[in-house]
Amino acid sequence: MTPNRHNRSAQQRSSGSDVVLDAVRDCVLAVGVRRTTMTDVARRANISRMTLYRRWPDVRSLVGDLMTREWIAVATGAMPEIRPELGTRPPLVDGLVAGVKAFRAHPLFQKIVDVDPELLLPYVLDRRGASQEALLELLAGALREGHADGSVREAPAELQARTVLLILQSFALSLRTMTEEDDESLTADALLAELRTILERTLAP
Repeated sequence: MTPNRHNRSAQQRSSGSDVVLDAVRDCVLAVGVRRTTMTDVARRANISRMTLYRRWPDVRSLVGDLMTREWIAVATGAMPEIRPELGTRPPLVDGLVAGVKAFRAHPLFQKIVDVDPELLLPYVLDRRGASQEALLELLAGALREGHADGSVREAPAELQARTVLLILQSFALSLRTMTEEDDESLTADALLAELRTILERTLAP
């Protein structure tokens, strides 16, 4: 009986968090981060401000949790089904390239880049965020599987994961600064094809 109560409680907290984070997402997509207030979020989530403040001290902490949820969903959603006969590397590379493309197309990412780009700077220049830590864990696990089946070059998994994430971040955040859509060799798709080549060559045994 007790474990079931605990499970239900955890599920309720998760569901409650999703309601709040959905409300934050709607607010940010509507007006941006700087113009979103805790009052706006509480109203959209249909909860009191006091309830909101018990877990999140401010809008930035809410947006941080929202970004973590959304970016991890993009990363996991982009990964194709693993086919043992192919080894880990081919589907991993496919998923990483697809993930960068999906991340760049994500409405929340586009809104932040267009309206509140400074929100991303701490995670690029100063420190890792929760989503980056989670992505590093996912990458390191996949790379270890690749080491085990021989499809990924042997190296410390944490080092490889951090190197790969640095490559992915540069493409995800800066791709549009390098594209020339009137030049077929410099379109976003052409650059993503180069990303695939880079990942294949750095990860191949």
